Amino acid sequence: MAKGDIPDKPYYRIGEIARILGIETHVLRYWESEFPQLRPVRAASKQRLYRREDLGTLFCIKGLLHDQRYTIAGARQRLDELAAAERQTQATPAPEQPAQPTAEDAADVRGQVLAELKDILRLLS
Repeated sequence: MAKGDIPDKPYYRIGEIARILGIETHVLRYWESEFPQLRPVRAASKQRLYRREDLGTLFCIKGLLHDQRYTIAGARQRLDELAAAERQTQATPAPEQPAQPTAEDAADVRGQVLAELKDILRLLS
C-alpha cells in the first residue's frame, strides 16, 4: 500500500498498520518492545491503537531496518538522533524581522503608486 492510499483517521488498529507497512503483526509487537518511541494507546478492549504520528515513526523504522539495513540498536540510535535534530530545529529562534520602512521608503512607494495611477488615468482617457 502506498503512503497516499492510507486512510485519514486518528487511530489505526495493529492489523491495519501491518497491512499498510506490509509486515506481520508480531513484528510490530516486537518493535514496540525495542523502540521506546512506539507507545500505541490501548482501547478499553486492550487492543493497540496507533496514531498517525506512530505511523510515520513506523515507516521510518521499517526504512531503517529493511531498506538501509540498520541493526535494531543502530535504528534506535538513529531515531534518537532524528528526534534530537527535530527538537533543535523547533528550539531555534525565528529569524529577525526586517527593519521597519523609513520615511524615504514610504515616499518612494507613494511616488511609484502615484505614477502608476497617472498611467492608468491616461489609459482610461
